[in-house]
Formats: sequence, structure tokens, C-alpha cells
Amino acid sequence: MMRKYFLYLQLILLSVLLFGKTALEQEWNHVKRVNDGDTIVLSDGRHVRYIGINAPEIAHKNHLAEIYGYAAKKYNRSIIGSKRARLEFDKEKHDRYGRLLAYIFLSDGTFINKKMIEKGYAYVLVRKPNVKYNKMLLQTQRGAMSSKQGIWHNWNEKEEKEYLGNKESKRFHLKTCPYGKRMNKRNRVLFTSKWSAFWAGFAPCKRCIKK
Repeated sequence: MMRKYFLYLQLILLSVLLFGKTALEQEWNHVKRVNDGDTIVLSDGRHVRYIGINAPEIAHKNHLAEIYGYAAKKYNRSIIGSKRARLEFDKEKHDRYGRLLAYIFLSDGTFINKKMIEKGYAYVLVRKPNVKYNKMLLQTQRGAMSSKQGIWHNWNEKEEKEYLGNKESKRFHLKTCPYGKRMNKRNRVLFTSKWSAFWAGFAPCKRCIKK
């Protein structure tokens, strides 16, 4: 037993020397089920939440489905359902619900988190300290916005409003939102449309803004 333990430690140390990171920062697994546009269930029953993105919600509990919610789930299933995938982890490995937080890659190199944004089925959601691919994801989102993919198709803001963005949390709020009012003035940035806030990489506060 001890021999196996020491062998395991040696493999980890070898990985650090060769690749600069431990094998524990990634793993391969099979996808058992797709819950929605940004959550999957692995063959061992663990739930995985994609890092860096947020897809429209499907109907659950007392919440109605958001526009593109089921379309996002369908697309997610089409590209990853029942496949073997590589999970790459960042600094924080679990969220407050106990779900794994991961970047998902297929064996052919397809980056699923990025693909969901590229096709307009999700938007950038910054959650520190997991920010490894944020710049790439934001660049991808701007491309999707420019080409009117998915949720950006036929975008129309009927009236101009002012929104308060928080440079620290990367969320934007209605000016009347109590959470927005409490933010430190040094972190405030003003947006004149939701589009400009998304373009800058901010995500909406779900307590005061509905996509």
C-alpha cells in the first residue's frame, strides 16, 4: 500500500518537473448528462459548472425559462453529450453548491466553454480567482456579438438606460438596484446600454436585470 502511495507521489513530482503543473489540475471523464447550457453531469455523478460563461436558464423550480435557454442546452448536448472530455481546473475548484468548476476540452481540442460563447449560446461571466481564459472568452464574445450569433441576433434595446458597472465584480446593475448603489464609487463605471456593458466583459446582475 505504501509503495503505491510513494509511486503516486513520484508521478505527481514528475508531472511538476516536466509540465510545471500537477496532474491533479486536470482529468479525463465521460459526460453522462447535459443539464443545461453551462452544466453537465459526469459518469461518476459529479456535477460540473463551466468556468467563465453563463448560459440562459431553462425552467426550474419557480423560474421560467429564459430566451435561448433550451437552445443552449440542445447545442451543448450536441457537442459534448456522452463524449469523453478533459476537465481543466483553475485556482478555485468548487462553487458554493459543491459543483466542480472546469474548462472543458474534447479530444480534438475543441474548447467547449469558448464554443458556447462563439455560437451565442452563452456570455462571459467573470468569477475571480478563476480567470485563466477570460481574455480569450471576451474576444470570442465580441466576435459573436459582431456577427449577431444566438442571443445577440436581432438585439434591440427599446430605450436607452444607464447602468452601473462594478469594475471589481464585473457585474452591471440598474441605477436603482440596491446592490449597485452599495458599490464603492471607485469601482463604478457607467454604461448607456446593456450592449456596451456586455462588450466590456460585464455580466448582468440577475437580481435587477433580465437578459
